Amino acid sequence: MNRRDLLLGASALATTSALSGQYSTAAFSGLSGRPPVAKRRFTSITVERAIESFRTATSSTVLQQTFENCFPNTLDTTVFPSTRDGHPDTYVITGDIDAMWLRDSAAQMWVYLPLTRIDKTVSDLVEGVVRHHARLVLLDPYANAFTRHPGDHALDWALHDDTDMKPGVAERKWEIDSLCYVVRLAHGFWKASNNPAAFDDTWHQAARRIVQTFREQQRKENLGPYHFQRAAANPTDSLPLGGYGNPTRPNGLICSGFRPSDDACIFPQFIPANLFAAVTLDRIAEIASTVLHDDALASEAKSFAGEVRQAVQAHGIIQHPKHGQIYAYEVDGYGNSVAMDDANAPGLASLAYLQLVPQNDPLYQRTRAFALSFDNPYFFRGSAGEGIGGPHIGLGHIWPMAILFRALTSSSDAEITQCLRTLVNTTNGTHFMHESFYKDDPSKYTRPWFAWANGLFGELCLKLQAERPQLLRNFSA
Repeated sequence: MNRRDLLLGASALATTSALSGQYSTAAFSGLSGRPPVAKRRFTSITVERAIESFRTATSSTVLQQTFENCFPNTLDTTVFPSTRDGHPDTYVITGDIDAMWLRDSAAQMWVYLPLTRIDKTVSDLVEGVVRHHARLVLLDPYANAFTRHPGDHALDWALHDDTDMKPGVAERKWEIDSLCYVVRLAHGFWKASNNPAAFDDTWHQAARRIVQTFREQQRKENLGPYHFQRAAANPTDSLPLGGYGNPTRPNGLICSGFRPSDDACIFPQFIPANLFAAVTLDRIAEIASTVLHDDALASEAKSFAGEVRQAVQAHGIIQHPKHGQIYAYEVDGYGNSVAMDDANAPGLASLAYLQLVPQNDPLYQRTRAFALSFDNPYFFRGSAGEGIGGPHIGLGHIWPMAILFRALTSSSDAEITQCLRTLVNTTNGTHFMHESFYKDDPSKYTRPWFAWANGLFGELCLKLQAERPQLLRNFSA
C-alpha cells in the first residue's frame, strides 16, 4: 500500500487506534479533542496559559475550541522526548503515521519557538528535535522520513523501493525542502531562544552534508548518487528514466526528485524549493560564521546561495499570458516549465510565509494571484469553500494548509476573515484541521490527525492575536 492509499481512507483512520502509547483518532472528535492530561505526551504551563489568553481574545466559541484543540496538538500527541549523551533528544511523528518526516517535524515545532525563551521545558524539547535532525541528515541526506529506532524497517509502502535504502529510513524520497526545514528550525530556535547549544560537531557535520547534497543535485558533472523507483499504480510515487527523473540542463538550479507533497516533480528544477535552498544556505553561512567559526563553510554557503538566486532569476521566472511575469513551479533548463501551485510548502503561494521573498514584492504578488485563481489547475471552489489542492489527493480536494498560508500571507482583514470562516466551518465538527476536504462536502476529508496543519492554525491565531486583535474580537463564523 502506498502513502496515498493509506491517507485516502479517512473514515478508516478515524476509527483506527494509533500505535502503542498514542490515542485513537476517534477521540479527536466532538467539542474537545485533547487527550486527558495524564495521557498527553508533553505538558507546559506556558502553552496552557496561551490557550487561556486566546479564550479572552475572541468571543467565537468555535474559534476558541478549534484553537484549543489545534495549538497544543503536536505536544499533546506526537512528541517523544528523551535524552542522548546527556542532551535533549526528541522524536516527532506526523500524527497518524509513525515516522519522523524532516519537513513535518520541523514545521510542527515552529509555532512553539516564541515560548523557548521563557519556558525551559519547551526549549529542551525543541533543542531535542534540532539535535535529532542532525543525526538523521548524517544517516541519509536524501531521505524524507525516518523510523523511530535506527534498526526499524521502512514504512510498509516503502519496503521494496528501488533505491539505496538504509536501516532507520522510513521513506527515501529526495526533496530539497526536507533539508531546508532542518536548517529553518535550527536557525529559528537559535534566534528565538538565544541558545546555540545544539550547534555541536554533529550539527556542523550535518551542515556540511547539506551543502554537499545540494551541490550533488546541481548535476553539473553527472546525475549524482540518488535514484528512486517504486512499483506503484500512481505514477507520482516514482521517478522515470532509471529513477533519476526527467532530463534537465545544468544551469545552477538544484534538482529535486519530489515535491513537499511527496509527489514526483515533473521537471526536477523545482523553483520554490530552490528559493528555499538559497535562504537555507544563507542561514548555514550565518551559523558557520557566528557560532561554528568555520569561515570556509560560511564562504562556500554564501557564494552558493548567490549562485542559486541568479539561476532562479535567469530560469525560474516565466511570462504568463494573463498574470504577466510570475515564478514558475518547475522548469527543466531547456525552456519548458510547469505553471501551477500545490497546497504544500514550499509552493508559490507560501513563498512569503517562509520568508523566501518579501510579501510586498510585485513578482510575488502576481505569482500569488495566479496561484489563487482558476489559472492554477489545482485551485478549486465549491459550496464549502475555495483553496488550493494538488495531485496528491486529487481534483476537488482543498487543503486547509493552503488556506492557512493564504491567510498568513494576506494584508486584508476581509481575506483573512474569510479564510478563518472556511477553516472553522470545514472541520466536520472535529475542530481539527485535516489534510484535505472535498470542496462541496467537508465530511469527505483525509487525515483527521495531521499535526502540521493543526500547528499552522495555532500559528495563525496567535499572529492575529498579536497583530490584528480587533479582527478576532469581531470574528463570527
